Amino acid sequence: MKPKPKRVPTKEILSTLGFMYPDAHCELDYRNPFELLVATILSAQSTDRQVNIVTKSLFEKHPTPFDIANLTADELAEEIRMLGLFRNKSKNILQTCQILVEKYQGEVPNDRAKLEELPGVGRKTANVVLSNAFGVPALAVDTHVQRVANRLALADSENVLETERQLMRRVPRAEWTDTHHRIIWHGRRVCSARNPKCSSCQLLEFCWYGKNSTK
Repeated sequence: MKPKPKRVPTKEILSTLGFMYPDAHCELDYRNPFELLVATILSAQSTDRQVNIVTKSLFEKHPTPFDIANLTADELAEEIRMLGLFRNKSKNILQTCQILVEKYQGEVPNDRAKLEELPGVGRKTANVVLSNAFGVPALAVDTHVQRVANRLALADSENVLETERQLMRRVPRAEWTDTHHRIIWHGRRVCSARNPKCSSCQLLEFCWYGKNSTK
């Protein structure tokens, strides 16, 4: 496969993504920052659909960090057991809720450093919460964003943090959150890890990966 181009039609790619996915949004169900935080922690190695099924029941029974903090790790694990890594997620969420109660009066902090101090919360989760719950522009790099950004040559890195940095340089700050959602939607609907639909993709003319793989 040919090396990635030095000049990438970023504006055209972003414009086409906007045309393809004008309504792209976070597909996790949530009503407040706390629910989004928990749902995002639960989403690791699980689909949004699975997470939404679990959180619907979980938040009906235990709607606040005060409620979840009163559970045992085993009780919480039972509530989320249909998800991957449910025991580890249970411990992280329980500890996070205890910190929210003891340190933040049950509120989710609107601060990256404070979010990343919470168990189970890394940079990607913090970015998701900041951008969707608090309206802070951010580019969370999950597996879809990592794959699609590199295929489109918007990034050239196997490291997610470096991919985020490269995207932040290419994409206008005001478009970070929308671009994040649009790339995820594209990764889920067209640019899958296996057998991507390159021949029918509206981004093919701009796509370094697609133009090379369809020859």
